[in-house]
Amino acid sequence: MRKVLLTATVLSHIAQFHNPLIKMLQENGDEVHVAAKNNLSEKNGLKLDTPDRIFDIPFDRSPLSKNNLIAYKELKRIINENQYDIVHCNTPMGGIVTRLATKGLRKYGTKVIYTAHGFHFYKGAPLKNWIMFYPIEKNMASITDDLITITTEDNTLANHKKFRTNVHHVHGVGVNSKRYRVMESEEYNLLRQKYNCENMFVILCTGELNLNKNQSTIIKAMPDVLKKYPNTVLYIAGNGPMKNELEHLILSLGLKNHVELLGYRTDLEKFVNMSDIVVSASIREGLPLNIMEAMICGKPVVASNNRGHNELIKEGKTGFIVSPTDSIQFANRIIKLLDNDALRRSFGEKAIKCIKPYDVINVMEELKLIYQKYSKQ
Repeated sequence: MRKVLLTATVLSHIAQFHNPLIKMLQENGDEVHVAAKNNLSEKNGLKLDTPDRIFDIPFDRSPLSKNNLIAYKELKRIINENQYDIVHCNTPMGGIVTRLATKGLRKYGTKVIYTAHGFHFYKGAPLKNWIMFYPIEKNMASITDDLITITTEDNTLANHKKFRTNVHHVHGVGVNSKRYRVMESEEYNLLRQKYNCENMFVILCTGELNLNKNQSTIIKAMPDVLKKYPNTVLYIAGNGPMKNELEHLILSLGLKNHVELLGYRTDLEKFVNMSDIVVSASIREGLPLNIMEAMICGKPVVASNNRGHNELIKEGKTGFIVSPTDSIQFANRIIKLLDNDALRRSFGEKAIKCIKPYDVINVMEELKLIYQKYSKQ
């Protein structure tokens, strides 16, 4: 039996993305611990009850926060006490602090894995991102046994720049094809009735309410959509620091009856399935799970031009790619899809086929191959 520690900046990251990995490891006979800042109270019922043990560590997303020094000391103590066979870290600050805390233990056999959920330096990224994050990640690679990349661009970059570690490509964190699936028409109709939108076009946007997710562009597109299709509603799922500003924007544009902030939801599969179109205007993405969930449910997508969306969406075949700040272009593409039932259906059918490699079953097999290198005899 191996002892495995998973870390991330916040527990919600583990709860949202890594339960399948935890279960896979436990089924293999491994003991799995988790260390992250406990933010689950902010997530409206999100739970994490699969790990064998959970440590609340005060990681902070800001590189300058003193909390990360406290987190480093607490994490180092926990790692020393538990003598883990494998430490698997995630997220930028969680990954940096964890790898520093394990630095002296690799010579005793502890293996360190880091999953990059999207490097902050990438083609088209601001120069400051390359100056700040690129040298950090390249240096950190030398104290990492395995680097897992989830986008083709990041994988190519890590290999091209000769990061001194084993570099792997895995198809994201895996989309749950049992939870996210195409509904039967009867189930679909009942769901639409429940939310009083039987005769409405439903648009869905999910993600933390922050500047990067850029929901304001989608909201600004709605007046143009409503001119042609007044029976349209936009649901925005998520919570975050931009909530008040988005509420003010909705009211200022007179969209109170057509745009609803749902808050953080643990039943997103319902809203994905009853939607006609899924949208995202984020500035930066690694490999967005919300887009995978939409595609596996057969939904056409209108999304912003970034590496994560570009990797998943085939322009003009499974969705449309537009500028992240162009609300007029968003509105035009949404209207084009609402104009044409056959086009929406065609995009959705092709999306289901394209997303198959990202099914969680396949992703767990990819991760299993990496972990098998460190199996105990």
